[in-house]
Amino acid sequence: MSLPPVPASSNPFDTRLDRILAEIAFNVQLPPSLHRKATDRYKAVRTFLEGTDAFEDQIEHFYPQGSMAIDATISNRGTDDEFDIDIVAQLGGRFRSMQPNEILDELFDALDGYQGLKVVRQTRCVTLYYADGMHLDITPALRVANTPDRQSVITHSKGPTARADDDFVDMNAYGFANWYSERTPFEVKVVEEFNRRWRLFEAANYRADAEVDEVPDQTEFVAKNTATLALQLTKRYRNIRYATYDGRIPPSVMMSCMAGLVAEPGLTLSQMLLKLCRHIAREIRAASARGELLQVSNPTHEDDLFTDRWPENQKQQIQFARYLDELVEGLEEAMEMSPGELGDWLRETFGDRVVSRAVDEIAKEAAAVREGRHSYSPSGKVILPSAAAAAIATPSAARATPTPTPHTFFGDLRK
Repeated sequence: MSLPPVPASSNPFDTRLDRILAEIAFNVQLPPSLHRKATDRYKAVRTFLEGTDAFEDQIEHFYPQGSMAIDATISNRGTDDEFDIDIVAQLGGRFRSMQPNEILDELFDALDGYQGLKVVRQTRCVTLYYADGMHLDITPALRVANTPDRQSVITHSKGPTARADDDFVDMNAYGFANWYSERTPFEVKVVEEFNRRWRLFEAANYRADAEVDEVPDQTEFVAKNTATLALQLTKRYRNIRYATYDGRIPPSVMMSCMAGLVAEPGLTLSQMLLKLCRHIAREIRAASARGELLQVSNPTHEDDLFTDRWPENQKQQIQFARYLDELVEGLEEAMEMSPGELGDWLRETFGDRVVSRAVDEIAKEAAAVREGRHSYSPSGKVILPSAAAAAIATPSAARATPTPTPHTFFGDLRK
């Protein structure tokens, strides 16, 4: 059970830096429509598997893990239009006598050809690749008796045949998601602001041919707190820094654990982002000083090691600490940057496309408010003119190239 919501106090997005950081986080998140689609898809996969001979009556639980479970999913490394959704398939007694490679092979064979999708057997999961860029990773797990709810082992096997290093790996993703929820209570101001933005986004894609668009009811998927937003921004920064790197990168679940540990309701977004980055860098350097590799375990199951495949060596972890130092230094200097300098730094740090889109959205919203192009229905819902909704829905790449003047909006956000 999560903690009670934190009462509204100061707005965590008051400064120009916090506002643009929030808009960047908004633009890399899994949209509510895709969140619903992901939920529908993994439910459909479960139904399909249960209809096969191999998995009939053998799926005990089928549930999201990782970023999907804590509402921290962002777009993939190297792209702004692809999302990984991680699912655990807790399997029944028939699979308990099988070896890891056999379980993964059974899952792959059952899903191969599903809806004509590309299906790939990975080391610990089977991945379904959808045409719209969504990837569904399904990890088979076996429940460990006499342990907390859904504590399991998952399969590890590179394949294609059995190997000496095949193994079962400890895991309690369900317990971790509950722990994270308890550590990161809802912050009213964050929920209100992001729910407002998602409602505007949904309205813009809802009925653009009408004279006006009434925003749909409150979505079930909202940003909860600055800790989760800071986590998403840190993951996005990692993705940019490692966009051309072929090896393993710092794992999201490790950073999620760090975010849960340092979460502090009431901080602004930039303060929380600084706190998270400094903490991770400090932990890495402490491990290096001891001549060790960073080790981060699941707080609900110490044998579930979040850093079991990264870092592989001291060089890898120190490089990530240096990257985090660069982000901290940039954040500390950002409020004193000129509008042009800030825009350049943000694009280098979080990616040109997503920052340009965030800049466009803030400028459009400010213009709509100035020109009185929004109103409210009798029920209190926000109403946008059709033209404004169409503008929000139009991708930046499809619009005319903006002149340099819109970027001066940075100077208006220091309020």
